Amino acid sequence: MTLFSEAIKLKDGVLYNLPYHQRRMNETTQTFYRTKADLSVIKAMVPARMNSGLYKCRVLYSDKIEKVEFIPYIFRNPETVAVVTDDEIDYAYKYADRSRIDSLLQKSGCDDVIIVKNGSVTDASSANLVFKSREGLFTPKNYLLPGTKRQFLLDRGKIKERDITVNDLQAFDTVYFINAMVDLEDGIKKEIRRLIMR
Repeated sequence: MTLFSEAIKLKDGVLYNLPYHQRRMNETTQTFYRTKADLSVIKAMVPARMNSGLYKCRVLYSDKIEKVEFIPYIFRNPETVAVVTDDEIDYAYKYADRSRIDSLLQKSGCDDVIIVKNGSVTDASSANLVFKSREGLFTPKNYLLPGTKRQFLLDRGKIKERDITVNDLQAFDTVYFINAMVDLEDGIKKEIRRLIMR
């Protein structure tokens, strides 16, 4: 049975953006198993000692929740980021098996990769991307994974979708890495001129 995962931000005892995670989980379980799993049950699983601090709540699931774990979270800004191409990669659902992405990362020899598919910039190894220019903040229309933080920011008008090709990269100053754990304000970013083109 195929396993999927959700990574949910737990900060000072509060689980963030649960409706977005629930929606993505519902779409996955409906597509693969014709069932639904209720994420709200994890609220009762949060240990009392985690009422302060930042943790990643990792939920593994198939047609039901299989495992829930809480992991202390530390922000890491990648020193080296390579732009790599994989025209066959498919990560439309948040599979627990990340072997293809991990292989791209390992082969790059860098801390992170920006993945290009069929000429379009998509995502990083574990984050959606937001590019900054004088015109504003833009996220690739051709993403790999429909990220919960990405959708949250789109819904609030803080970022806009845009087709971004490799040739478009030089039109931007900075790329931000965002995911369920990382907000724009956390400043996990890289200057475009420091990206390594593979």
